Amino acid sequence: MSAARIVTLPGDGIGPEVIAAALTVLHRLGDFEVTEHAVGGASIDAHGTALTDETLDACRTSDAVLLGAVGGPKWDSTDPAAPRPEQGLLGLRKGLGLFANLRPVRPSAALLDASPLKRERIEGTDLLVVRELTGGIYFGERGRTGGGAAFDTCAYSVPEIERIAEVGFRSARRRVTSVDKANVLETSRLWRETVERYAGDLRRAARGEDADPREDVIELEHMLVDNAAMQLVSRPRDFDVILTENMFGDILSDEAAMLTGSIGMLPSASLGAPGTPGLFEPVHGSAPDIAGTGQANPLATIGSVAMLLRHGLARPEEADALDAAIDSALDGGLRTPDLGGQATTEDATAAVLTRL
Repeated sequence: MSAARIVTLPGDGIGPEVIAAALTVLHRLGDFEVTEHAVGGASIDAHGTALTDETLDACRTSDAVLLGAVGGPKWDSTDPAAPRPEQGLLGLRKGLGLFANLRPVRPSAALLDASPLKRERIEGTDLLVVRELTGGIYFGERGRTGGGAAFDTCAYSVPEIERIAEVGFRSARRRVTSVDKANVLETSRLWRETVERYAGDLRRAARGEDADPREDVIELEHMLVDNAAMQLVSRPRDFDVILTENMFGDILSDEAAMLTGSIGMLPSASLGAPGTPGLFEPVHGSAPDIAGTGQANPLATIGSVAMLLRHGLARPEEADALDAAIDSALDGGLRTPDLGGQATTEDATAAVLTRL
């Protein structure tokens, strides 16, 4: 059996540091064929573009892609023609057909007091944000018109909504909370209608002989995005799966990150159709202010390796072992600076390896 082929895209800022930590852990779990390519600002500096055709082709022929982070003030510009690091990430999602982003939020028992929210409010939280990735305002037509005006177009189609709804319902244990802004936006009205119809089709199919009986018990509720943002901090443990469009999912998942005590704790997986490689990355940014200082928290990237093993390589036993090692390290007192401690990136990596 040949080794799984993994492409790493370290990117910018702390990206190379957390990717190096994650690879140390990955290689402890088995033999993998790993190749590295530039993306984001690093690719702009080297090639003049945030994502080259060569890098995209390498990702397409891999079994999974592990990304660090992209962006930084070095490449900030208001010039619409200037290349931006984020274009590399958007290009990867589009080029690989990655339409579903999974962001689990499960505060470790050891970090319940690290969150800005009270322990009793977040204890027992175990939710998943399922975010649509390739539609909506991030990929719509945009531009500037005469007279100092600008526009960004948000568009969705029924097939785009149906395929992300399928991921949401198949990921749920008890309830799907579909988040939109249907009181204002026409795209949200289409979103709500389509998700409601999809749920109805599942309920009708569940009465047949060939249906998955689990889907008959999955509840559906609709929630406006502003209310969802409020409920996410007031009663987070009541959520199971949050299903939402691109921009709302981007915002809500970053908000949910603080339930864990730090955005440095959240992994993510971006998935497409069966048989296509997934993209696995920490939710946090490139943190250029601490790049090179050894202070970066690698746990979100190591957690992304666990998701890579589970969703990308169908190796759930290793994924479970890695998740358990992270929890054990935290239980043992591991705290990086973002969690109020002094542990370095190297310390955190060693603590996970010791428990793996």
